[in-house]
Amino acid sequence: MFERFHQDARQAVVLARENSQRLRHPFIGTEHLLLGLLDQRATLSARVLGRRGLDYEQAYQAVARMTPRRPSDTLDADALESIGIDLSAVRERVEAAFGPGALDRAPVTTRRGQRVSGRHTPLTGRAKKVLELSLREALALRQKTICDGHLLLGILREGGGLASRVIADAGIDAGPLRQEIVLELR
Repeated sequence: MFERFHQDARQAVVLARENSQRLRHPFIGTEHLLLGLLDQRATLSARVLGRRGLDYEQAYQAVARMTPRRPSDTLDADALESIGIDLSAVRERVEAAFGPGALDRAPVTTRRGQRVSGRHTPLTGRAKKVLELSLREALALRQKTICDGHLLLGILREGGGLASRVIADAGIDAGPLRQEIVLELR
């Protein structure tokens, strides 16, 4: 299906992964797809949501608030802090040197003995559904490629993920938003 993705939709998925890593989540959910869309300020999705009062920073803060840190993260940080080590400072320095998510997952050896980087971030069921629905939205509009607007329509149509909650909590009504996106896509 990714061969049908326009560059802005592909970039949204790449940015979704980066946002997932930045938030230290071991998955890509609908919320990360929304952040990937908003992280490209010149796209249709970012413009339409921006006109309705939702931008990347607001969405990022909302996602960070709605997704609590893993208890083990707090315990590890507290234990290290008790002996004078600031885990967040260490993480920042390592990520500055080796890139975002460098500490998140160690390489894994498969059953065939191949080493995998550990950087594969799986999509949640809802995120997979959003991608499938974005294809359906493009087909319904008789368009051959999936662009960022179709991804946003997929998020709205799926309706149950954290991305939909972020949009609703920002006071945005999904019905009129959907109509505006469809008009812009045509």
